[in-house]
Amino acid sequence: MHSRTDIDTPAKPTGAVVLLARSPLLLLALVLGVLAVLLSFTIPQPIGPMFWDHYLYLDAANRIRDGQIPSVDFFTPVGALGYYLFTGLQGIFPHGQPLLLASWCLLLATGPLIALVVVDVQKRSTALAYAILLPFLVFSVLPFNTGDFYPYPGSDGFGIYNRQVCQLLYVLAAALVHVRDRRLLVATVAGAMAALFFVKITGAVAGTLMCLMAFAAGRLPFRSAIAAGLVVFAVLAIVEVAFGGVSAYLADILALLSVNDGSLLPRLLQAASLNAGLLIPVGLLCMVLFGSHLSSFTQSLRQLGKSPSMAAIGRTFDQPFFWLTAFVVAGIVFESQNTGSQAFIFLLPLLLKLAIDEVATAKTRPAAIAVAVLALAAALPPVTAVAQKSARAWIGAVNNVPLESRNLKTLGAVNVRPILALRAERLRTIYATERSAFDAFAKAGELPSFLLYSDFDFQAGWLMNVDDAVDALRAYEDSNRVRFETIFNVDFTNPFPWLMDRSAPLHVAIGADPFRAIPPPDEDVRAAIAAVDIALVPTCPVTNVNQTLLSLYLLSLETGHSRITLTRCYDAFVRNGLKPAANVGG
Repeated sequence: MHSRTDIDTPAKPTGAVVLLARSPLLLLALVLGVLAVLLSFTIPQPIGPMFWDHYLYLDAANRIRDGQIPSVDFFTPVGALGYYLFTGLQGIFPHGQPLLLASWCLLLATGPLIALVVVDVQKRSTALAYAILLPFLVFSVLPFNTGDFYPYPGSDGFGIYNRQVCQLLYVLAAALVHVRDRRLLVATVAGAMAALFFVKITGAVAGTLMCLMAFAAGRLPFRSAIAAGLVVFAVLAIVEVAFGGVSAYLADILALLSVNDGSLLPRLLQAASLNAGLLIPVGLLCMVLFGSHLSSFTQSLRQLGKSPSMAAIGRTFDQPFFWLTAFVVAGIVFESQNTGSQAFIFLLPLLLKLAIDEVATAKTRPAAIAVAVLALAAALPPVTAVAQKSARAWIGAVNNVPLESRNLKTLGAVNVRPILALRAERLRTIYATERSAFDAFAKAGELPSFLLYSDFDFQAGWLMNVDDAVDALRAYEDSNRVRFETIFNVDFTNPFPWLMDRSAPLHVAIGADPFRAIPPPDEDVRAAIAAVDIALVPTCPVTNVNQTLLSLYLLSLETGHSRITLTRCYDAFVRNGLKPAANVGG
């Protein structure tokens, strides 16, 4: 029985709850601690579309541990920061699932940067600090894109570096819009811009547009802008002097531009159309803001005309519709180069400020309500998309079965629907026994399925093929008393060196898409391919993509290698004259 006093008196919150409510930084530390615990053991992930995209991190990490330097020693489609962070985190958490490692490794950079933002904001408002921090944590912790590329739920193993750019842009936007302390602003902007450069160059372009807007509006003062720029250039200079990483990276970017010579306008229109659910309310919000601030804008123009000055220029540009337009343009420019991303999440800190300011200062109640509603309508799509996709993937995985493997290490920590696992096995048999039919597809320049690389059965079957190939490689080494020190896979990704504790060839690109990401091989690449001990060629199924990729390297393989059938799903080019090795297999 409870006394009346027991019933009427509410329970007091515990000290821990009070401390957490008052300290956003404590929440940040708590989340990072939980993620560290989750990475301490292997958590299988439901297989998803284009799942093999994150295997590039395993290939890059293996090369880095071998002493290779991204861009300097091998071609990369993006910057090196994500690969180095992944390598470091994998060293600390060797049992971590690779997709989670790749998705969470950027928190080593964004965690301290968002902490700087929170330190400044919480001095004025703890609620505002939480409002900035919580969406950041949602997007950083849940490894999902905002767009849909396949009808069935599964993990988003692709577009990881695009998500990382968007998370960095979120931190940058939060700093430009909300941070008032000049030193913290300089540190956050410099850190975010340097990281953006070394994650993906188009992210740095988008970040520069955002910084220019803040500079024009007076939010990023001249001295602060110069200080942040000097820090960024100092970082670039150190990297360049140390191992030529900046010039090599820029050379890779120029090579990519030569391969991707299509018109920019269709990409811009595509980026806008894919994100119409967010951009439509943003466009309406811009119009409302323009109308409600028209009088102050025209007044600032008159003052600028009468007495031009930096302060007058700042007042002219420091208009909410200018801020929103500039950030949207930055987002469209970045998204025009992407497949998979957390598009426009960096609008949230700005939308938050616009809603707060308008509600506090709007002359009419309808105008305040309109701004608040439209800001909410623009902010919800990315949050709901990521939350829904994560729920569908993980709840839907309850009935999944683990993918059985012998040689895949944490790469094999995936699960799939039983019917799709069965389909993957059946299709592997059909690919092998009906090879002529798939040769005809490849000859016609068509894939067997328009969404082949997104099909879950393809991704599951690909892992099964790799597992069998590792068995066959070890059996070949044992029977022939040789050891393949350098292993190359004529495919999009090459996990074999990491799986077998061997080396990948120097100079050869990772993320091998011959239509978008592979420049013509130069002398260094041809020499490296000619020197590999074995090059594997997937045949389940034969595709026009792999046939095109093989044609780039065939001349380097034909003269010094012999082609064999390694498994029913892999051919291989074995280097002639391999000498017997004392340490065989393993």
